[in-house]
Amino acid sequence: MDHTSDLPVAVIGAGPVGLAAAAHLLQRGLQPVVFERGEGPGSSLIEWGHVRVFSPWQYVLDKAAQALLEDSGWTQPDPDALPTGAEIVEHYLAPLARLPNVARHIKYNASVNSITRLGLDKVASEGRDDTPFVVRYTVDGVERKLMARAVLDASGTWLRPNPIGIDGLPVVGEKTEMDRIRYGIPDVSGREKKDYADRRILVIGGGHSAINVVLALLDLQRESSDTSIIWALRRNKIAKLLGGGLNDQLPARGALGLAAKDAIESGRLKLLAPFSVESILPETDALRVNAQVAGSLEVLDVDRIIVATGFRPDLEILSELRIDLDAAVESPRQLAPMIDPNLHSCGTVPPHGVDELSHSERDFYIVGSKSYGRAPTFLMATGYEQVRSVVAELAGDPVAARQVQLVLPETGVCNVTLPGDRQEAEAGCCGGPAPVEADACCVADATAKSEGKSGCGCGSPAQPKEMETVG
Repeated sequence: MDHTSDLPVAVIGAGPVGLAAAAHLLQRGLQPVVFERGEGPGSSLIEWGHVRVFSPWQYVLDKAAQALLEDSGWTQPDPDALPTGAEIVEHYLAPLARLPNVARHIKYNASVNSITRLGLDKVASEGRDDTPFVVRYTVDGVERKLMARAVLDASGTWLRPNPIGIDGLPVVGEKTEMDRIRYGIPDVSGREKKDYADRRILVIGGGHSAINVVLALLDLQRESSDTSIIWALRRNKIAKLLGGGLNDQLPARGALGLAAKDAIESGRLKLLAPFSVESILPETDALRVNAQVAGSLEVLDVDRIIVATGFRPDLEILSELRIDLDAAVESPRQLAPMIDPNLHSCGTVPPHGVDELSHSERDFYIVGSKSYGRAPTFLMATGYEQVRSVVAELAGDPVAARQVQLVLPETGVCNVTLPGDRQEAEAGCCGGPAPVEADACCVADATAKSEGKSGCGCGSPAQPKEMETVG
């Protein structure tokens, strides 16, 4: 007998994916309870609110959430405009969270500490699937409990930035010099400008966050000419980093790579790759960074370090649940092969839903950016389709749950060639260069064409296409 059917569904996080989950639950007649650590919705987005995303509004809005808003008289932003993180909160998440039928389901300043089954630890099996979840959370210093029929963890990864060490650990001196080390995407030309103007800045990282930081520092350099920028890539994959360009269906994402390429060629910054920090030592007015650069020891004296090396999931609150995670990526096991950066260098991810997100723990799901574990390039639209599928399953509609449909912009080519770049021979996208005799841009492109498909979308300007799966 199921003793959980009258209980709410717990949703951790009131960001874009968490609130989308709440909207889909309400649309299906289920009752959510949303736990948000901040004082309002989208607290993580506010922390990088100065950053303009490369997804236009049409990919930022969830359909169920949009329907709730439009019923209240809300006006949709220009679908082709590019919002900042702050604008997403102001014009979308905050109005959604204020709707009476949504607001009454959100608990703010509520930090989730742990999740378990009522009266059962991780080892206990008897009756487990029909036993309610217990969510332990803290509000105003007081620990409380809530029973739930299901749990969707949409808490993201923003609070767990990767450390500097190429081995996944903090380097010597990193923890003791935290006052001069910043993680993520600091507002270098706004509220944090005084910390970076006319300073020597070391940026570590090779993804879109790092490019955003570098371009913002270059803007700062135009008005504060003594600002010195060193950009360090932990792996020598410059071509992959700057790939996309004009073939990227998200123009802002392609433009980001092209602008970074132009900056490198202009000599306005120093590029180091591959780069591995060994230690950070405090000097009187600087940080001394001892690093291996292309196999040789190099010593850098810098004023500030910005670490944009990605994020990882916080799994501590899930320690009493039976979750199935890939050992390397730390994403749900069935999802991992689709997003593992060791296997994929392109940005296109196949559509996926409840089957790929399921765990041994029935009715528990990790959704949103946290579902990607340590893998990069998550898009909000992916999270929206995840929660639509999961909620359909919870509502007893397995057919809809598995009719996963997702339209995503493609990344375009994954590599570009810089003058004198020794990676020229590595050009190509997924799986390396195509065989000489193949009319293809890469191994994945050749394989796709051999199966009668048009290709992987990497060798020519990609066209929008709908991806569908029923399994």
